[in-house]
Amino acid sequence: MDLLQGILQTAIQFYSYALIAYILMSWFPNARESRIGQFLTKICEPYLEPFRKIIPPLGMIDISPIVAIFVLNFASIGLNTLFGMF
Repeated sequence: MDLLQGILQTAIQFYSYALIAYILMSWFPNARESRIGQFLTKICEPYLEPFRKIIPPLGMIDISPIVAIFVLNFASIGLNTLFGMF
């Protein structure tokens, strides 16, 4: 069980880093058109899309990625709690 918990926690952590990198790429022109940008778009947009439908942007600022990262952190805490029971 510890191995499974470690794998899931690591996957959540890496996905959080991918989301942060994807968000930061929006600050640089044409960064999302690179190979890395296209890869991050493929793995991040399906997760971010439901949050963007629920949370409208505040002017020019899209806060939905921040909420998405918080949800990942809560999932990580939930996994710790769940695996802590066993």
